[in-house]
Amino acid sequence: MTDDAQAPADQHARVVVIGAGQAGLSVGHHLRRLGLTPGSDLVLLDRAPSTGGAWQFRWEALRLGAAHRVHDLPGMNAMGLRFDDADRSRPARDVVGEYYRRFEQHYDLRVRRPVTVTSMTRIGDTGLCVTVRAGDGGTSRIGAEIVVNASGTWGTPFVPWYPGRDVFRGRQLDTTEYRSAAEFAGQDVVVVGGGTSAIGFLLELDAVAARTRWFTRRPMVWSDTAALDLESAVAAVDEQDRAARAGATLPSIVSGTGVPVTRRIRAGLDRGVLRESPMFTRLDETGVVTADGEHVHADAVIWATGFRADLRHLAPLHLRTAAGGIVVEDGRSVGEPRLFLAGYGPQASTIGANRAGRRIARQVMDALAGS
Repeated sequence: MTDDAQAPADQHARVVVIGAGQAGLSVGHHLRRLGLTPGSDLVLLDRAPSTGGAWQFRWEALRLGAAHRVHDLPGMNAMGLRFDDADRSRPARDVVGEYYRRFEQHYDLRVRRPVTVTSMTRIGDTGLCVTVRAGDGGTSRIGAEIVVNASGTWGTPFVPWYPGRDVFRGRQLDTTEYRSAAEFAGQDVVVVGGGTSAIGFLLELDAVAARTRWFTRRPMVWSDTAALDLESAVAAVDEQDRAARAGATLPSIVSGTGVPVTRRIRAGLDRGVLRESPMFTRLDETGVVTADGEHVHADAVIWATGFRADLRHLAPLHLRTAAGGIVVEDGRSVGEPRLFLAGYGPQASTIGANRAGRRIARQVMDALAGS
């Protein structure tokens, strides 16, 4: 047992939920409906400064409808709110932040923010201890019978290593660091990655940057419909579930579903803006070098190469496998049954997050009843 676990907790709760994005709010809402009281026996923690989950950090130009659909939280319709009716002229980060704020207030979820969960340890056989650091730097401990981790991925962008990354003299940034196409006016920009963020960057940089070049690790798969194909979505979720059950690193949802071709994307395809090239082999001081020896000059390289699940605070539980993941079955950790993971594996996108929130909440209540 670690020192964290041995120190007395400053507060005790029946359930702690880590993260107040879509998955965390969905679980919290259902737990409240099942009888837990927010602020006392149900504690929701969020490291972000405001509402909206990862959406609050998205770039200003992103609008609803330009990325994967944002599904309504459970109970939003009863409030008269629907993302399908939201103002698409406003930044998506502002709309989602406002809707989530109204949701939290309406259901009195009492989310604590900004607090960062630094570690989680076991308290013998009785529960888990969550150590948190507040915005002022002070730390405290919360003892819980059950913890639901819904920390998402935004805090852990993935940037793959390629030879020459450390000698390139231009600017390198990941998705979380992108703010505006205006920063790249008149520049040569290389965009790396095959997801919706890379596509959005390329479309925004068109006619702003001097030139753009797009590189992807695998050929793009475009969906003929402007909405996510149900059969492909089910297959992608099944692939995520298999990886979670095996404790493997989770694959990309987009890699299993393809990218729906909206009118905006169709226009980009027709203009030749969205024409990918096979992944380059290395970087040098002034750009990238392709497999056939072509040198592509770059003032900046944007690594829109996805994210990994943010599970660093779970390290003291020693749950990671040699394959890089955590073994999770139906939202529950196999190695630590007092820990549930929401928004992980088959729930890692809006495809299944709300449905999973209800299911995990019921499992949590069953676990509390049996403890």
